[in-house]
Amino acid sequence: MSIPIARPLLGTEEADAVSAVLASGMVASGAQTEKFEEEFSGFCGVSHAVATSSGTTALHAALCAAGVGPGDEVIVPAFSFIATATAVSMCGATPVFADVEEATATIDPESAATLLTSRTKAVIGVHLYGQPCDAGAVNDFCADNRLVFIEDAAQAHGAEYHGKKAGSLGDLACFSFYATKNMTTGEGGMVTTRDDEYADHLRRIVNHGQSEKYLHSELGYNYRMTDIAAAIGRVQLGKLPEFNRRRQETATYYTRRLHLKGLLTPVVTPDRSHVWHQYVLRVTPACPATRDDLMARLRKKGIGTAVHYPIPINKQPLYQERGSSCPVAERLAASVFSIPVHPGVTDEERSYIAAAINEVA
Repeated sequence: MSIPIARPLLGTEEADAVSAVLASGMVASGAQTEKFEEEFSGFCGVSHAVATSSGTTALHAALCAAGVGPGDEVIVPAFSFIATATAVSMCGATPVFADVEEATATIDPESAATLLTSRTKAVIGVHLYGQPCDAGAVNDFCADNRLVFIEDAAQAHGAEYHGKKAGSLGDLACFSFYATKNMTTGEGGMVTTRDDEYADHLRRIVNHGQSEKYLHSELGYNYRMTDIAAAIGRVQLGKLPEFNRRRQETATYYTRRLHLKGLLTPVVTPDRSHVWHQYVLRVTPACPATRDDLMARLRKKGIGTAVHYPIPINKQPLYQERGSSCPVAERLAASVFSIPVHPGVTDEERSYIAAAINEVA
């Protein structure tokens, strides 16, 4: 048996949608992209969605729309994929690293509050592994200090906080449609917002700073999504609720069935709906095997595993000279690993995975 850690589910509907775009001869950003934006904004419950070429370009565009630039600081969690921080650096601004909460691995609002300076312009809250951060607390902190709250929702398509969907919790929100995300366009991204001015600014930023054809009013970029990607995204968005339901079902199965001593299953807070981009376990000293040994045993049984993420961003060579310390993020990086939870995991496979973990002694 071979069970990959992640696998996109693409079928004839996606192929037919792409074929229709190819047959139309209009393969660049056009009608399909506009329809995808409209459908995605409706899904998130916001007024606007602006499609981009990737999750990273979505983050960069959102930061630019928020006016982040040289001399500014943006508070970001230390435990995330590095694009959360490099998008800030791409603006000429400085990412400042907050620690994360032990239970959820999402940004710790109290840690963020200690980092506030006169240069702070925004906070990025990452909805890590598919569970929203404490958006209420982050929103309050930002409102009190006139900061922009940007959601990094790259892993949280359809997740909810107090009944509101990720993508509608902050001033701006950024999604990724990379191949292994909860829904995919191959590569692609989206920025959502309720604010008309942000939306207008975003549309200029992603299209060379054009305010109208060949009239360039500001610095912009070629961050457009193609209609080929958008056509795939429209089909995938229709499938997303079922994809997420299956992820949630498999995650619940694991949490109920895994009982290896010293292995901690994920914590889901009651005010949030988790969509399980990853199912992440934590190995404690009480476990009879180290993380590396446990992962190696599972790989020998054909079970894919991964560490998300092995090095906190503040300890990456790009940023480590700043000497920041985020002890919770550093502990998590040394102890977590992921097992397959994607919607392609069958009932038989998840039973096999749980048994393989439980039999470790």
